Parts: sequence; structure tokens; C-alpha cells
Amino acid sequence: MHKVNLSEKFSLFQDYWNPRIVGELNGQQVKLVKFKGEFVWHKHDLEDELFFVVAGQFRMEFRDKTVELKEGEFLIVPKGVEHRPVAEEEVSVMLFEPATTLNTGDQKGTLTKESLEKI
Repeated sequence: MHKVNLSEKFSLFQDYWNPRIVGELNGQQVKLVKFKGEFVWHKHDLEDELFFVVAGQFRMEFRDKTVELKEGEFLIVPKGVEHRPVAEEEVSVMLFEPATTLNTGDQKGTLTKESLEKI
């Protein structure tokens, strides 16, 4: 058992759209990631995802609406729902999702991270 300091962990990386694992519990992973710009439209057929904004803000785009998220807020995206995170400026986000979750879901490409670093 050890505590995790989010500021310290976020200081260890500068790149975007590349989640790092900082904890695991009950088949779920706690991941930290920085966003900037637009991600790809995608969905996860089997997994829900929780996005918690640690610093900054971003919008989660859905095909029928957009949800603005600010520091201290979170959003759960249900499995099967197509979505795309977009951040005008850098944002630090903590994710809670099953260990099986691929960051780009059903869309494989240059932003896909098959193997995540643990920090």
C-alpha cells in the first residue's frame, strides 16, 4: 500500500493521449493522461469509462451533444457510446476503466496504445 500524489505523477510526462497506469483495483485501472487537441471518434463495446478532470478543462463530444468538463468534475461514458475528447489547452485527466480498455476502442491507429507504462 502506498499513496499516490497526482501532481508528482503528472510531472513525470509531457506527451498527450498516452495514458499511464498509477493503480489497479478489482480488475480496474486508474490511469493518468494529458489531453490537448482532438482525439479520434471511438467507442468501447464492453467497457464504461470514467473521466475525472484533475486540472484544466475539456469537452466530450458525442454524436448528439457536447459535455463541457472542468476541474473537479467527472463524466462516465457508457459502453457502446461513440465519443471524442477535445481539449483546446492542456488538461490533466484521471481515468477509471477496466484493464481491458484500449484507449482508442474500436478504432486502431497512430494514437492507439496497446501497452501502457506503469508510473
